[in-house]
Amino acid sequence: MTEAESPLFRPLSVRSLELRNRIVMSPMTRSHSPGGVPGSDVVEYYRRRAAGGTALIITEGVAIDHPTAVDNPRVPHMYGAAALEGWSRVVDAIHAEGGRIIPQLWHVGPLWGAMTADVDPALTPMRPSGIWGEPGVTSYGKDYVTRASAPTRAMTTEDIEQVISAYANAAADAAEVGFDGIALHGGHGYLLDAFLWEGTNLRDDEWGGDIERRTRFPAAVVAAIRSRIGAELPIFYRFSQHKQQNYEARIAHTPDELKAVLTPLKEAGVDVFDASIRRFDIPAFEGSDLTLAGWAKKVTGALSMAVGSVGIATSLRESRMQGSAPVRNNVPELERRLGEDEFDLIAIGRLHLADPSLATILREGAELPEFDRTVHEAALI
Repeated sequence: MTEAESPLFRPLSVRSLELRNRIVMSPMTRSHSPGGVPGSDVVEYYRRRAAGGTALIITEGVAIDHPTAVDNPRVPHMYGAAALEGWSRVVDAIHAEGGRIIPQLWHVGPLWGAMTADVDPALTPMRPSGIWGEPGVTSYGKDYVTRASAPTRAMTTEDIEQVISAYANAAADAAEVGFDGIALHGGHGYLLDAFLWEGTNLRDDEWGGDIERRTRFPAAVVAAIRSRIGAELPIFYRFSQHKQQNYEARIAHTPDELKAVLTPLKEAGVDVFDASIRRFDIPAFEGSDLTLAGWAKKVTGALSMAVGSVGIATSLRESRMQGSAPVRNNVPELERRLGEDEFDLIAIGRLHLADPSLATILREGAELPEFDRTVHEAALI
């Protein structure tokens, strides 16, 4: 399609967020912020994608101010004067290029220790019921799985209140810095997801039990953030069926169950559901061609964002094993689904690493870049 015809280049408004197109840079962990402080290389990394025409940048996962939020000291923080000053420079650079940017707030929860074994043994991972999750199909090594599978104490009421407060404080600081919205990582087995998943949430109090009670903690986090940032800024919420503990896990086996999971989050203040899957075009449930992002929009009425293997013939997990990822021009299928309003935004990860000017390439209908993990994931900018 031409730029005028392509739904990729329709503008979109979400509360105060004005986007020039539907292309989003997906959040990708980089570990290039020593001491949690984003430096000039981080500014340039994100600036180049905005200069290349991408409408919205969602940052890598950013640690909230909690002792076990993130176990990698090179993951950026959303607290402390130095980190906030670094993010202010990032935001200014993106805005100068006509782009918009939101941070993905992150607490790893049960997956504390997955990025490094060198963690303080005096700190207790935040787990709803003290369990890591039943191991299944996973990319984690046996040593880590064995170590992580040891039970810990369950989160206390005080733990829950402290984490909710830490999320809200981080969101307020992000708004003060000038970010254009807030994103939450609520998928992949991390803390918010661990409350939704029956494989990690075995509680029998107000924070666990049936589907409705399992949504209460993530909904409380969203509500606390909405209260602190007000009505203007949008909230994006990443969710997933799969978990890193078990890629075959599910939080919803039917559309009705998905509605039960997502509706309380929307009511708490979520504007856009970021449906994380390996391929954006995979049907979510039997008997329908609708994707997970499509179902999220259908059952909640909220906006949704798809993600997964745009322009690439292998999933992220497969490309990690194989190194290179052959080009697969599935852009026409993406445009078809966007054009039919199945979902509203498309997040693209690996091709944004392959070429920062990806949005310009898509606008011009040029040849898609090929992603090579050994080259592009190692690149600083």
